[in-house]
Amino acid sequence: MRILICSDGTDPEDKPARLGGLVGGACKAEVVLIGVVERPQDEQALRTALDSEAQLLGRFGVTPKILMHHGEPIAQILRETAATVYDLVIIGARIKQSSGRYRRAPRTYEVIKAIPPPVLVASGECEKFSKFLVCTGGKQYIGAAVQLTGKMAACAAASVTLLHVMAEPPAIYADLVRREEDVDALLASDSELGRNLRAQKESLEKIGVTTDVRVRHGIVLQQVFAEFHEGVYDMIVTGSSPARGTLQHYIMGDLTREIVNHASCPVLVARPTEGAASRGIWASLKRVFSSAPS
Repeated sequence: MRILICSDGTDPEDKPARLGGLVGGACKAEVVLIGVVERPQDEQALRTALDSEAQLLGRFGVTPKILMHHGEPIAQILRETAATVYDLVIIGARIKQSSGRYRRAPRTYEVIKAIPPPVLVASGECEKFSKFLVCTGGKQYIGAAVQLTGKMAACAAASVTLLHVMAEPPAIYADLVRREEDVDALLASDSELGRNLRAQKESLEKIGVTTDVRVRHGIVLQQVFAEFHEGVYDMIVTGSSPARGTLQHYIMGDLTREIVNHASCPVLVARPTEGAASRGIWASLKRVFSSAPS
C-alpha cells in the first residue's frame, strides 16, 4: 500500500500524520509526506513542521519520504497523484464555520473532488482502528471502498459493519420493515440488495475480516450517525461518483458532504470501482426498457 499524507504545517494536533501513522504502521505501507509552499517566506516553517511530523510517524514504525513542492496546493497534490499511484491520500479537515453546507476548510472539499485516489479526511479523534462503518448503499459501485476498507481492517485486526439505510415506509407496511430487517433472510435472498451485500460480506470474510451487516430505516444521515454512536466506530466509509461528461473530477453527494461536515471521526471517501457506475446506469436503463410495454 502507498499512502500520501498532505500537510500544510498548521495543524497543532498533527491529525493527518497521526492517522497516517495508524494506517501506515499497521499496513506496513510506503508513506510519502508532502508539503506545498505558497509563499517563499513560509518554506522554513513548513520544512520544520514536516520534519516534526516525520518524527511522529516514526513512533508508528513509519519512515516517510518527504516532498516539498511550491505553488498552489490543490494543483500540486493533483500533480503528485497523477505522477504516482497512491492507494490512499490523507488530508486535514479544520472546521471553518459553525454551520452551513461547507463547515470544513474549502480545500478539504476541493481535494476530495479533484484527485483520483480515495481520500481519508482526518477529522475528529482516532486513537485506534477496531471498527469500521461502511455506508454501502447496497450497490456494486461501493466495491472499491469495501476492498480498501477490508485491506485496512485486515492489517489492523479490525471488524467491518456494512450499513444499508432504507426509506421509512408508511405504518401499514410495518411487516415489510420487519422482513427487511431480517438480515439473514435478506442475505439469503436473490434480490439485488441481498446479492450485493452478500458478495461484499463474503469478500471481507475471505481475507479474515469479521463482518456484520446492518439494515436501518429512516432518514439516511440520521441513521448513519445513530449507528455510528450506538456501535462506537472508529471510521466512517462513504463514496463519491465521477462527474459525467468531459470534466475530470468527482462529485460529493449531499450525504457524503454532510458526513464530512459533522463526523467526529475520520471519514474515508472512496471512489467507485472503475466502470461500475456506468454499468449501474446501463443496467437500470435495461430494466426500464425491458419492462416497457410493447
